[in-house]
This record gives sequence, C-alpha cells and structure tokens, in this order.
Amino acid sequence: MDLSAFIKAGELAPLGERALKHSGRWRPGLGGARHSEVFASAREASGAAAALALAMDGLELGQRSVLWVQDTAALRLGGRPYRPGLPEPLRHRLIHVAARTPEDLLFALEEGVRCRDLAFVIGELAGNPKALDFTASRRLSLAAEKHGVPLVLVRLDAARDLGSARMRWQVRSAPSLGPRWNPFAPGPPRWQAELFRARGHTPGEWILRDDGHVLAADRIAPAPDHGDLAFAAGDRSLAAG
Repeated sequence: MDLSAFIKAGELAPLGERALKHSGRWRPGLGGARHSEVFASAREASGAAAALALAMDGLELGQRSVLWVQDTAALRLGGRPYRPGLPEPLRHRLIHVAARTPEDLLFALEEGVRCRDLAFVIGELAGNPKALDFTASRRLSLAAEKHGVPLVLVRLDAARDLGSARMRWQVRSAPSLGPRWNPFAPGPPRWQAELFRARGHTPGEWILRDDGHVLAADRIAPAPDHGDLAFAAGDRSLAAG
C-alpha cells in the first residue's frame, strides 16, 4: 500500500489562521477530535491516506511511535502498510498489528489509545461487524479523550452506521488535474472528502489535493444532514420494536 502518491502527511496547508478552527468551519486536521472515522472503498488507498494526513497535521512526533491495526478482512482487501511509501518520519516507528477478528482489533485499538507513548493510532476495519456497535464505539471515544491519543478508524466498504466518533468522513478518489508540462503524465492526486458529522464543525465537502509540498483543501458545498445517529427507518414503523 504505497501512500506517497496520495499525500505528503504532516505538511497540511493551514488554509488561514489556526484560530479559525473554532469558528465552525473545518480546517485541515483533526480539529481537536480524538476519535474520527473515515469511510472509504477498499479498491483505493484514499481512506488510509486521509487518515494519515488528518492525524499528522501539525503533530510533533518526538520519539513516539505510531500504532496501525488491521483485521483479517481489511488486510486481505488492502494489504499491509508499505513502509517505503509512508511519510519518512513514520517508516521506522510504525508498529503494525494484524488482528484476527474485529473483536481483537477493537481490543488492540483501545489498548493503543491508552498508551501515551503513541503519537496516534490508525485502525482499518472491513464492513460493519456486529462487534463495532455504539457501545464499542463509545468506549473508543472515551478512552481516546481520556488519554489524549488520537484514533482514526478507516471503515473499508462499510455503510454509515451508529457511532460516537467526533468526526466522520466519506472519502473517495477524484480526477487529477493534468500536469502543466506533460499532458500525458499523471497529475497530482486528488480526492473528494465529505465531512458528514462533526462536533464543533459545520459539515461540508472538500476536494483535497497534493500540490507537491502541502495538502490543500477546496470547499465544495455544505453537506446535507444525514442524521447518522440513527439507522434509516426503511419501510417499518418507527414504533416497531
């Protein structure tokens, strides 16, 4: 999984003064959220790339390591992290854990966010396993907030479900712009990111792009309210058990 073609993590453009992050409009980064989710297709690396970019914005790694946990299904779909393709500061401090089941993955993530010697934790989970219910999601949120270790959980090929993550994203690849000097060469990578739920930030959509030195974001439009705190009612009565 070579993420170098998608981001230069840790070099996110500020897009204005950091003081604006409390104004309600999102700026690159986690915006103080300790628990975030990124929904993405397993057919591309945009989910993992966005997770790294969000987690590393303005982060001082110091001597701390980074924990990356995948369950068996996520590992089969996307493969292991490719160390030479990671941002240079992470290549020799990445701790990778291959969890056999979603339950094992959730246990490893919760233990990870309890360790202040970690800079941040990334998880990759496929689908919508029963183990990740609202109670499990809430446990992760509380642990991450209590111990101050950011967690970004990448949800591969998953439907939007009930969850307590403070920021929830839907990310997919977007067409690249043609390079200036060679129209036949691949252009800088871009992807479309929808922030459909956030605490303290207004939902919206952005085009994220790699300008060669920084990751920039162009706002597209405010996002509609999906009401993701509850499942869709479907055809049954709301009063049905």
